[in-house]
Amino acid sequence: MAIETFTWPTQHGEAPTIEYRTRQSRFGGGYKQTVGDGPNNKEDAYPVTHTGTKFTALKIMEFFDRHKGAKAFLWTTPLGQLGLFTCKNPTPTPMGGGVFKVTATFERAFHP
Repeated sequence: MAIETFTWPTQHGEAPTIEYRTRQSRFGGGYKQTVGDGPNNKEDAYPVTHTGTKFTALKIMEFFDRHKGAKAFLWTTPLGQLGLFTCKNPTPTPMGGGVFKVTATFERAFHP
């Protein structure tokens, strides 16, 4: 099965969470050594929101249901970088008048 792409437009109001995993050893005299923790030590997560019709919200939730929080999908970050991501926590919220807001956090993945 091919890797799907999340193509719906999203609002990027919140700042992403970016963290570099490192390991550190301390030595006498105040010296320390710090190295990256593995080849993919950058962890980043992006809060996203899509506001639209009930039909669109259902399509987005179907997309998330197919991936079940574990299967990676392609998505382009606000900086224009294409990458693999997972989403464990989508939330559809009715706004009234047939409008729904779907909020989620996309977390970087390294293997589909």
